[in-house]
Amino acid sequence: MNLIMQVLLKLSETLLTPSTLLLLSIIIFYFYNKNKKIILMQKMISGGSVNSAIELTLSQIVLGIIGGVIASILLGLLGIVFDANSSIILIFYISLILMVISPRYICFSYSGAILGMISIVIKLLNYFGVGFDGQTFLTVNVMYLMMFVGIMHIVEGILVMVDGDRGAIPVFTERDGKILGGYSFKRYWIMPISIFIVLSSNGVRLFNADIITDMPMWWPIIKAPSSVIFAGSLGISLLSLFGVIGYSSVTFTKSKREKSISSGVHILSFGILLTVVSQMARFDLIGEIIVVIFAPLAHEFMLRIQAMKEEKGTPKYVSNNQGLMILEISEESKFNEFGIRTGSTILDVNNEKFNSETELYNIIRENLYNADFNVMDQNGNLKKVKFRHKKGNRLGVVLVPKSVKKEEIVEINDVNFKEVLENINKEKKE
Repeated sequence: MNLIMQVLLKLSETLLTPSTLLLLSIIIFYFYNKNKKIILMQKMISGGSVNSAIELTLSQIVLGIIGGVIASILLGLLGIVFDANSSIILIFYISLILMVISPRYICFSYSGAILGMISIVIKLLNYFGVGFDGQTFLTVNVMYLMMFVGIMHIVEGILVMVDGDRGAIPVFTERDGKILGGYSFKRYWIMPISIFIVLSSNGVRLFNADIITDMPMWWPIIKAPSSVIFAGSLGISLLSLFGVIGYSSVTFTKSKREKSISSGVHILSFGILLTVVSQMARFDLIGEIIVVIFAPLAHEFMLRIQAMKEEKGTPKYVSNNQGLMILEISEESKFNEFGIRTGSTILDVNNEKFNSETELYNIIRENLYNADFNVMDQNGNLKKVKFRHKKGNRLGVVLVPKSVKKEEIVEINDVNFKEVLENINKEKKE
């Protein structure tokens, strides 16, 4: 219990320092601006927002901090310790470099594997008598490194299950001549973590760290073969670091909640498996090489499994001859007030069938904006929804079209997002 309290105390002290508060403010501002774009896209697509920018930002910060606490406690209890002169901090910088190359490589599986391989190469050079200044700094305990990566994925899996479905954007694709509705996910969380470091006299000066001496007798739970480093050290201390973990995916076969839970379970399972497999690094260089290669390959395999399930799965949001299916409902929509859920199908409006959203609005307009809908949910239950639609407003729902003309297709990304909004505003003025 004392160990957990020390971890929590170190995290709280770090979070309250002026430099950390400044960093958090910058990250919050960055996240908020990103989330405002998401809200604008939701409004552009459905005529209303599903979430608020503040809600999305707060969940990224608060849940990320909670995730950092969980990760720090797990790392502390297991006894994952790094030498103060090691290069563990480089894993964060490598992740940032990989993110510039491609956002999908921001994962610690890739940066951890690169750092682990660098450490192995340094050990091999040292073995053959080819040493150089700084080789100690570039050496890290591979077993603890991969356990660290595994624990981070365990926490990431939990965050994805809890919060991964927020801010999802409706998207469409074509398969076998049919238009499929689905969701695109992209979430990031700020994660402060505290890790134990073994201090030398240089380490104390470098980190200005307080030495912890009253560790429990049972600690660490998992001892590395190189635990002999404790003998020549001044003690251990806690070092706080900041990282950003992200989740991005797309689905056409699951609801938002189903997809986030499915992805979270896969990520969590990968984290547990990597934590277990990392024990092979005990068997000298051969074991370390196996673990370092296993991490990115297993991660790619996990992603491939999810992609295969998506390809072979049955599309969830497809309109048919009965009517148009609802893919998304905004908070302001009248359909929300009547308890209509995504996946329901609008059969007709004012007893007239329609084949597109344009036809739907024309029917409402012809009836002086009086709307009487027959809606069928996913279980086949029928429900009547009747209200007076406000002129000039949209219904606040995203309907899966039966077909889309090629000239009407618009791809939206960060590069052309501003241009898309400008075009929409121009059309409104016309």
